[in-house]
Amino acid sequence: MQSAHQPRMVASSKVIKVGPWGGRGGSPWDDGPHRGVRSITVTWDRLLESMQVEYVDRSGRPVLGEKHGGGTRRSRSQKIELDFPYEFLTGVSGCYGAAHGGSPPVVQSLTFATSRWTVHGPFGDAGAEGTPFSYPMEGGVVVGFTGRSGWHLDAVGLHVAALRPETLCYVVQERGLAAYRSFVHGSGGARQPHGATHQNKKPFEWCYK
Repeated sequence: MQSAHQPRMVASSKVIKVGPWGGRGGSPWDDGPHRGVRSITVTWDRLLESMQVEYVDRSGRPVLGEKHGGGTRRSRSQKIELDFPYEFLTGVSGCYGAAHGGSPPVVQSLTFATSRWTVHGPFGDAGAEGTPFSYPMEGGVVVGFTGRSGWHLDAVGLHVAALRPETLCYVVQERGLAAYRSFVHGSGGARQPHGATHQNKKPFEWCYK
């Protein structure tokens, strides 16, 4: 049972952009900030060729972003799925450099870290002699991506939000009495089956401000 004196953590609606890291080739794109990230699909060969992210909007509905970049028949692909709202993206790192001698920089590799201390990647050429970058979150989460792309993923940037405690006042004002009961008693006051584990989870929830 969750107590009102033990507030959950939520993401602030105040979002900042960081990056991008990479080159100035391709065309700019921006998925914008969302409530959180559900999955990331990346394709790569020697370089990062494309990425596509599935988000969750402020109403809790899934939103599939556009695919950014290209790819070939030789490209490998992997879908990274997060257990949202109980797991969220907390860090992105990688490397960028020239695809060929004298060509503009592109993203050579990407690695993703989550709140469960899970690391996915690196995807791409992790041993390339490029410029490394890293943005680990401390008390924050990634809620969107931005960047540049053409035939490859030329650059990548982030929308990030800080975490803060959820207050009882916020719950009542924004969600009503039913949410208050859920906040205080857990699952609307309904009794949980013996041995249920989800009542101890602390979901990541968007904070409207």
